[in-house]
Amino acid sequence: MTQLRRNSAWLPEMFNDLFVTDFMPKANATAPAINVKESDKGYIVELAAPGMTKEDFCVHINDEGNLIVKMENKHEVKEENKTMRYLRREFSYSKFEQTLILPDDVDKDKISARVENGVLTVELPKIEISKEKVSRQITVG
Repeated sequence: MTQLRRNSAWLPEMFNDLFVTDFMPKANATAPAINVKESDKGYIVELAAPGMTKEDFCVHINDEGNLIVKMENKHEVKEENKTMRYLRREFSYSKFEQTLILPDDVDKDKISARVENGVLTVELPKIEISKEKVSRQITVG
């Protein structure tokens, strides 16, 4: 009878293999990080946008009722000295678009957005539902 050697470390290795994502295609690696929080009064979407201003964003609701967040930033360093030529010129361009499917309890008429300290914050208030119980007699005809 052949004796099998037991490796006490097999369990952690097995679980590490389950969470390896090297084989998965990378999503847009330059996409900004997004946080979504929920409270009793609504949802808050935070999007990391360092160096961006409110002019760099377009936030709207499309025909299907989804929230669309677009960001586009063109930055170019211009030198006005005409007697020199460029040996190095730095510029950047970034573009991002995210579609968020909104929950049914969002009051779409009261959505607001602001940019502050490099973070775009979109507030999605929930529809206020009356908590008063109304009882009444219904006449059967």
